[in-house]
Amino acid sequence: MRTRVRLDTAERVTTVRLDAPPLNAFDTEMRRELAEAARLIADDSAVRAVVLYGGERCFAAGADIRQLAAFGFEEIAGWNRAMQETVTAFAQLPIPVVAAITGYALGGGMELALAADFRIAAQDAVLGLPEVLLGIMPGSGGTQRLARLVGPSRAKELMMTGRRIAAAEAAELGIVNRLAEDPYAAALEFAGALAQGPRFALQAIKEAVDQGIDSPLADGLALERSLIAGLFATADRDAGMASFLRHGPGKASFGDPA
Repeated sequence: MRTRVRLDTAERVTTVRLDAPPLNAFDTEMRRELAEAARLIADDSAVRAVVLYGGERCFAAGADIRQLAAFGFEEIAGWNRAMQETVTAFAQLPIPVVAAITGYALGGGMELALAADFRIAAQDAVLGLPEVLLGIMPGSGGTQRLARLVGPSRAKELMMTGRRIAAAEAAELGIVNRLAEDPYAAALEFAGALAQGPRFALQAIKEAVDQGIDSPLADGLALERSLIAGLFATADRDAGMASFLRHGPGKASFGDPA
């Protein structure tokens, strides 16, 4: 059976390469391989950052519509739960995740990109959640993650019209962090820089933001206090502060390079 998802690790950065051309459609096998990829990365403490990439021509154009068209209520309920959990597994990785977007990132493809912490897109990339044009709705986190990025009104407008947007507009809306001629190279460079940083501090920042954003302010501040106190027990804190006192900012080397 052909592998639809490939993993490549170098310099503590793992690329999750979607490899089901031409559109990297999300069928059951793709979903299973993505779930396994997320599990393998979560279990590998040597991986410090992740890049999601669909190749030079297309990030991912969404679900396999032929498969979805054959589903009834019982089939889609189970399939969608599994797909939602798979996308969420990438969002919950305790390390930075960067999506390198080329070509189309539509439907489930955009939802996977939204699960990343950062998105870098090609100038000619196209993004959208067009499920409404099929008489359905986004079901792999799009309604929740997009609204948190751009606000409820703009998210509803994009999802209720199914409108596709160019990368430049996505950047203006805050969906894309930046544009690049070669988004994969840019994503690898950015992820590589993050991978050199203090592992537990990066994890704590991600946890504080992701968990605190939907909490009352007092709860978010309590989480922040707990996380920063814990960081004072890490070797990276010792290295960072000792280096600052000796050499000034930006000189520390963090973590085991193995």
